[in-house]
Order: sequence, then structure tokens, then C-alpha cells
Amino acid sequence: MSEAFVTVRVPATTANLGPGFDCIGAALTLYNQFQFAQLSAADVSPVIEVRGAEAERVKADASNLAYQAFVRLFQQLQQTPPPVHIVIELGFPLARGLGSSATAIVGGLVGANILAGSPFALAEVVKLAIELEGHPDNVVPALLGGCQLAASNADGSWTICDVPWHGSIVAIVAMPDFELSTAEARRVLPTNYARADAIFNVAHLGLLLRGLATGDASWLRAALHDRIHQPYRQRLIGGYAAVESAAHAAGAYGLVISGAGPTLLALTDQPHASAVTTAMARAWTAEGVKVEVKALQLDLQGAVSQPSD
Repeated sequence: MSEAFVTVRVPATTANLGPGFDCIGAALTLYNQFQFAQLSAADVSPVIEVRGAEAERVKADASNLAYQAFVRLFQQLQQTPPPVHIVIELGFPLARGLGSSATAIVGGLVGANILAGSPFALAEVVKLAIELEGHPDNVVPALLGGCQLAASNADGSWTICDVPWHGSIVAIVAMPDFELSTAEARRVLPTNYARADAIFNVAHLGLLLRGLATGDASWLRAALHDRIHQPYRQRLIGGYAAVESAAHAAGAYGLVISGAGPTLLALTDQPHASAVTTAMARAWTAEGVKVEVKALQLDLQGAVSQPSD
């Protein structure tokens, strides 16, 4: 028997956007949904149901990431978490570089905060989310919406900057039917970089920010290049070169790895969106990979909650 419940819808995210490794991300119009129903004291916690594609792969016990985030917020309050029934509705694939773990963390924190009476301001929830995820690029846009840049401060706090995203820019995501773990994608990265590569990425991140704000095609075509992570991760994604070539030929500004991959993200304008979507799908299919390709917009709301008593 439930006493109160809250439903939290959290958007998928694409992190890095080429040169913005571990510091920039954007929320997209794909969603996971989490419902938290507080149970009477006699009930046992947690009760977790998972629905949607790949639901059987999500843990339905106390190790569930959304539940772990739920518990973490109550620990921050120095309170025992209440018994809870969690229903998770999956709206996009797991372990594909679209921030599925970030949705669980954000969903759990937001749900817990509301059931606790909203003791934490949004900035405090952001801080907890970054602590749980380990880096800000997915959880910040998942929570706040839009495109977000996060910079760490000397005292361990974070400065979050909303990045303007021109309305003409369309995000095309190609989601293959294979996975790439974040841990594996990080193992292939070097521990040190040449000064020239660091300078290259700083310059291209600056250009990316201007390109996103203005929609300037020439700036975006140049800005999406990177020397920090993509050259090393591309070899883990079969068919990358073919999909990249097809996207460019169809009119994309450029193609990057979404998060740790293997989902690939192309940015383009509305007149070319359909052609880019079709070209990416055909290219990966020709490589023997089943793939789902979607043209998406920037989600501007972030995590949206609907409390009810």
C-alpha cells in the first residue's frame, strides 16, 4: 500500500560532442521514466519493476542504480530511506553512450528529494549527481536540460554554464545493436597527452561553443574534431569510418562518438536531417550491424517530476 508517489522523466544525453571530453553534454528528446511510491512501514523495501526493451538486464534489487541514488539522498539527510516501490520505464537502449546510468542517478535523486519534502535545492542535487556519476557531462544536462558545460573549481565545487544551442541544429543518433562499456572505452585512452593535442582541443572546444550558439556551418564542421578520446575509441566501434563518411556525404557538419559510444552522433541542419539519418542507417547496415537511427531535438526541460499524494 503506497502513501505517496512521484514520477520523474529524465532525458537521454550525449556527452563530449567531440572536443568537450568529460565537461560538456546535451539533453536529447529520448526518455527514461521512474516512479517512486512510498510504501507503508509494514512493507519491505525495495520493490523494483523494470519495463521496456532490455528490461531483463536491469537489476531489480537493492543494487539498482536508481535505488542507490534514492538511498544516497536520504543518507545525505542522515535519515533512513523509506520503503519504496520503484517502476522504471526504459525508453532507449542501455550501455550505448546515451547516459542511461545518468538517468537512473538523476531519477533516484529527484524522486527521493520530492518524497523527502524537497529539502535540497537544485544546485545541491546537481552536486550529489556528479559525486555519484564521477563526472558531470551526462548528469548535469539530464537534470537541467539543454546543453551544459561544467567546470570544476579549486575548492571542489562546480560552475555550471548553460550553452546556447541554435534552433537550426539537429542531432542524429545512430544506436547500434552492440555495446561498449565505459570502462573499456576509458582503458584505451592514454594517460598523458602532447601539448599540441591539448591546445588543439581547447581551440576546438571554444569553436564548438560559438558554432552551437550561432549554427554557423563552417565553424561546426571544424569544431567537431578531437584529439583526446575519439582517435583511440574509434577502433572499438566497427563500421565507424563508413558511417562517418556517409554522414558527411549526406550533409552532416560532422560525426562524433556519443559519450563512450558506441552510439554515433551527427550534427546537421533541418534540410539535411532526413538524408543524414538515411545515410547513417544504410552505412552501418551495409557493415552488417543492426542499427536504429533517430533525428532528435535538444530537450530543454531536463528531469521533470510529477508528484502526487
